[in-house]
Amino acid sequence: MDFKPLVTLLAIVNPLAIVPFFIHYTQGFTLEQRRRTVTTAAITAFLVIAASALLGLRILEFFGISLASFQVGGGMLLLISSLNMLNAQPAEAKPNSHELEDGAQKAAMGASIAVVPLTIPLLTGPATISTVVIYADQARTWLQLVALVGYGVVIGVATWLALALAYPISRVLGRTGINVMTRLMGLILAALAVEVMALGLLKLFPSLGR
Repeated sequence: MDFKPLVTLLAIVNPLAIVPFFIHYTQGFTLEQRRRTVTTAAITAFLVIAASALLGLRILEFFGISLASFQVGGGMLLLISSLNMLNAQPAEAKPNSHELEDGAQKAAMGASIAVVPLTIPLLTGPATISTVVIYADQARTWLQLVALVGYGVVIGVATWLALALAYPISRVLGRTGINVMTRLMGLILAALAVEVMALGLLKLFPSLGR
């Protein structure tokens, strides 16, 4: 079984990097509210990955986008994400200050912040979706596709564990420890991004392989 998709997804999602955001957004929450937020975020992360694996290629076909072009674009997005991680920032785009204020207001109004912004875009944004679609195209059997969806379950569990243990993790690792892990995952992601772009470019320009 190929575990490269799982390694790539873990590098992109990197739930540990979201721990400081989770603590920020759930300030003032009761223990029960935090538990609901953690569970909702984990389930949503799995659903985004599963939907991308099962429907992503159909959506590309609908819009007439070739997978080779999507691989190059997705690879560039992964490379940008890896550069963010090398600077100890989340792989996915960080909401701007107005979005942070809106998120806080929604939380104060009782709306769940588990889906937006914690899961989308901080955990599973465009980079995650494009990665899943690319690996879904490489699946040659239903078993491989099911395995890709299964990796979504692993990501969901990892997300649940990281957020459920957010406060202990924050105390043990500290900001410095989380930054070091984020940079290491960013380095791995950069190498994977180059590989994805190279495969796409070879499909678009076969002469490059000569």
